[in-house]
Amino acid sequence: MNTPDFIVEIFLQPGEFYWGDSDSRVRTILGSCVALCLWHPKLKIGGMCHYLLASRAGEKPAGEKYDPRYGAEVMEMILHEIEKAKTKPRDYHVKIFGGGNMFANIQTDRVVKVGDKNVALAEEFVSKYNFQVMGKHVKGEGHRSIALDLWSGNVWLKRPQTAEAK
Repeated sequence: MNTPDFIVEIFLQPGEFYWGDSDSRVRTILGSCVALCLWHPKLKIGGMCHYLLASRAGEKPAGEKYDPRYGAEVMEMILHEIEKAKTKPRDYHVKIFGGGNMFANIQTDRVVKVGDKNVALAEEFVSKYNFQVMGKHVKGEGHRSIALDLWSGNVWLKRPQTAEAK
C-alpha cells in the first residue's frame, strides 16, 4: 500500500481518542492502558483510543460528555463515529494492544490488575459488536509503543524484550 504524499501524525496521550481518514498515522505509548485500533479496509477510515480505566467509579454526571479516559465511554464514542460514517462494526478490522503489568515486581494481593480489566473490557466490546479482530498484543509486563497507519491498516509495535504478551 502506498504511503500518502501528506501525512497527519497524531500522538495520543492517555485518555484521548482520534478518528480520521487515510492521511493519518496515530501513535501512542501504553502501559496498563489499552488501545483499540480500528480500520475500515474499503473506506480507509478509522481510529484509535487510549483508555486508562475500564469504567469510572461512579455515575457520569448528567449533561457531561463521554470521557475517553474510560473504556466504556470511549467505546460509545467509537460506535458514534461508526454510525456517522454509515458503516457497521463488522466492517472494521480491530487490533487490541496494552494491558501490561507495570508493577510485576510487587508481590501482593492488594495490587489491582488494572490492565487485566482493561483488556477484558476491550475483548467483550469487540465480541459484542462483531468487529473483525485481526490481532492483539496484550498483558505481559511493561510498556509498548504502537502506530496505526490509516492508509493501510498496519499497526507497528515496539516493546522491550521483557514484555511478553498473550
